[in-house]
Amino acid sequence: MNIHFDERLDGEFIYRDKADVLEDLQNAVPSLTLLHREEDLHPFECDGLAAYRILPMLVALPETLEQVEGLLKRCHALGVPVVTRGAGTGLSGGALPLERGVLLVMSRFNTIINVDPDARTARVQPGVRNLAISEAAAPYGLYYAPDPSSQIACSIGGNVAENAGGVHCLKYGLTVHNVMRVDVMTIEGERMTLGSEALDAPGFDLLALMNGSEGMLGVVTEITVKLLPKPETAKVLMASFDDVEKAGRAVGDIIAAGIIPGGLEMMDKLAIKAAEDFIKAGYPVEAEAILLCELDGVEADVDDDCQTVRRVLEKAGATDIQQARDEAERAKFWAGRKNAFPAVGRMSPDYYCMDGTIPRRELPRVLKGIAALSEESGLAIANVFHAGDGNMHPLILFDANKEGQLTLAEDVGGKILELCVAAGGSITGEHGVGREKINQMCSQFHSDELTVFHALKAAFDPQRLLNPGKNIPTLARCAEFGAMHVHNNELPHPELPRF
Repeated sequence: MNIHFDERLDGEFIYRDKADVLEDLQNAVPSLTLLHREEDLHPFECDGLAAYRILPMLVALPETLEQVEGLLKRCHALGVPVVTRGAGTGLSGGALPLERGVLLVMSRFNTIINVDPDARTARVQPGVRNLAISEAAAPYGLYYAPDPSSQIACSIGGNVAENAGGVHCLKYGLTVHNVMRVDVMTIEGERMTLGSEALDAPGFDLLALMNGSEGMLGVVTEITVKLLPKPETAKVLMASFDDVEKAGRAVGDIIAAGIIPGGLEMMDKLAIKAAEDFIKAGYPVEAEAILLCELDGVEADVDDDCQTVRRVLEKAGATDIQQARDEAERAKFWAGRKNAFPAVGRMSPDYYCMDGTIPRRELPRVLKGIAALSEESGLAIANVFHAGDGNMHPLILFDANKEGQLTLAEDVGGKILELCVAAGGSITGEHGVGREKINQMCSQFHSDELTVFHALKAAFDPQRLLNPGKNIPTLARCAEFGAMHVHNNELPHPELPRF
């Protein structure tokens, strides 16, 4: 993968010999499991964005807070970088290790500490799977709303790091809207609690800052999440369209009609065919696009909303509208959507999954732009959207065994993200920036904004030891990328780090 690693990081840290670091950590935290043999390190060389691969120097698998504290304190003293990893399902290279750093894996912190049905909260450790929270809350008629497609495997700590969403985030919000409190450990091993179980907490909103910080500010050690009552009923409409742009316009029409669906998803023809071949969800493979619209709440209200949405879809040009007949068919409709990524993976040796967000009104124009990029590059693109909140996931199909196709796919992906920014959107909706999109951060933000980002990073981690080289680009990188103007051969804000 053309990852553009910044080798100048070599001059930033006092890198230690691997054997010396291993011995030091073993002496400082003797009970801590440390992996150091090459064959033991390979399972941790990448996250879900598997084209980026680096072997870490060491992998730490703590089981207690004391072990995490001891590790961080020693790494801070030694000047050794630390990258925190959860389940490894991220899709932006956010948990990509460093060749001369320690990978801190929090997967053994997998206990649901408490479910409080009266307060409608759950206290969990960061290694708990997203879906496991809803399973634990189910006996009380409650559930945890954010539901990434990887919810069966992804960890809640990783969800906080990336501010994950899911198919129901339009109505119920992203991770940041469903987390009440987090316990965090700094790189110096100090413990902090951000937020509270009350509706508000005094001071700056550091809880929101921690959500989406991609492990750059601290290590999350415990999370308190909100639980919601399961809706009385949920019904799904599937609308077929003979034109992708019509489907895009229908999304805005539904919201304009005063309806906020529990989920509003869109798939184009290529994604429909892939999902149907894989899941047999009952999708119309002849359609150019489909919309899945889920309405939930009190039965009488849901029935009224279904009728309203049906009329909107008909007016928008839907060629067919089906309503799931029962819970089994509703689950099947959603299974097709949630398995769209692996389904597309069966159609091509490789695919490159992008993640950008645009205003809903721009869906038709951006879809047209993606189609033009596909035709220009010769690479097929399957489109899967959290259409209701404008979060798009174009899947660029390519064959890494063919020379130049990987670089071409990256180039197309970058242009799609820049198209999102030009439309008034963002380069990410839920996957994060990581290593993958760091150049496009230069397109979205100016130097003054990057100054604030760097200042926040320095407030929590002055030595920049936590997940360095991710999320926030340096001014030097932006100048090289051509997205920042250089005056008199000097970059703006000379007080900031150059690398």
